[in-house]
Amino acid sequence: MSTWRKKVKKILLWLSLELVIVVAAVLLIPQAQASQSHVPDVEAEPTNGFGVMVIANELKHPWSLVELPGHPLHFLVTERDGGFKRISELGFIDDIPLVLPDLFVSGQAGLFAVSLAPDFATSRAVFFSYACGTATANSTCVVRGKLSGSLPLKVTGLTKIFTAQPLREGAAHYGGRMVWLPDGTLLLTLGDGFDYREQAQNIDNHIGKIVRMSPTGDAVAGNPFPNKAGGYIFSYGHRNSQGLVYDAEQNVIWQHEHGPRGGDELNRLQAGKNYGWPMTSYGVDYTGALVTPYKDLPGVTAPEYQWTPSLAPADMVIYQGDLFSQWEGALLVAQLAGRRLQVLQTSETGWQVAHELSFTDSAADAEPNKQRIRAVTVASDGAIYVLTDSSSGQLLRVTPAGHSSF
Repeated sequence: MSTWRKKVKKILLWLSLELVIVVAAVLLIPQAQASQSHVPDVEAEPTNGFGVMVIANELKHPWSLVELPGHPLHFLVTERDGGFKRISELGFIDDIPLVLPDLFVSGQAGLFAVSLAPDFATSRAVFFSYACGTATANSTCVVRGKLSGSLPLKVTGLTKIFTAQPLREGAAHYGGRMVWLPDGTLLLTLGDGFDYREQAQNIDNHIGKIVRMSPTGDAVAGNPFPNKAGGYIFSYGHRNSQGLVYDAEQNVIWQHEHGPRGGDELNRLQAGKNYGWPMTSYGVDYTGALVTPYKDLPGVTAPEYQWTPSLAPADMVIYQGDLFSQWEGALLVAQLAGRRLQVLQTSETGWQVAHELSFTDSAADAEPNKQRIRAVTVASDGAIYVLTDSSSGQLLRVTPAGHSSF
């Protein structure tokens, strides 16, 4: 072989090796950035005519879902056992270290919602609601921290800014949803603790209330009961509220809560109002006994819509986007016991269910069953994203039938 041919052969071999190294590096970059990865699995379109993509699997009772500003289609997800994750649209998962003071995990207790401050782009302020304390003395707490601006994400400077009073025994009915109002104040839902339902009518404590606070956790001037329960109470008479959303177009706060057996409620939330529990209810106790003989009473604000039998509403968002233009302005309600996502729209006769979506658990060992829906959001691409509630929960992306992937 001539000398020039030997040189050409060496050059070609060198270039081939370089190409292999470059390709390998490109393929490994996403893996290096993520502690786990789940390749999206596009399922067959369900019978209700919508496309469903599984973005992530094996989430441990995920509870809340927020799109991360500055990173389109990257989501922050909380898990009830205290897990906090970033999930990309390609299914890559980063575990974000999070150590909450006095986190109590048992039954319904654990980490609940994550919420980003209205000025998050500059402040990077992030808020978490969770159960804090011990089995015999616990409550709902809120902490504030700062989320790093670069990957991998870190939470620093965690400070507890609110603890609902009094502490109580048990591990049920904490509320835990948060929403920001236009004036920069934060609303937080608080449950009745299950065994303390009569206290929902007592404005000397926070049980069964919705409270309003500043970003630093202080009670806000203008709250309706400034001399009661530290001045935090915004409304009262609630059972266990896990849905809360502010409708900027209508300037309305929508809230929903679990009833007992029947009587889940959708309410137009207003400052100072009494929403009745347990003096009024459309439901009965789990034993079948009456909680109360009254569905309405003077001085009680009646629900605008109620579910009987109970579907256990767990989250809610207003649809705004292009993919489902027919649902613009509708409420999307996640249902646990109902195992569906409901689309509620208003008509001349009030609220009505315009559509229902359910999702089959194809990973079930036995007969495939419908999944419990814990959280819902609408992302910047107009698609609907939902979290299913189980020890192997999923993040799903819902689009109209025939819509292309990312």
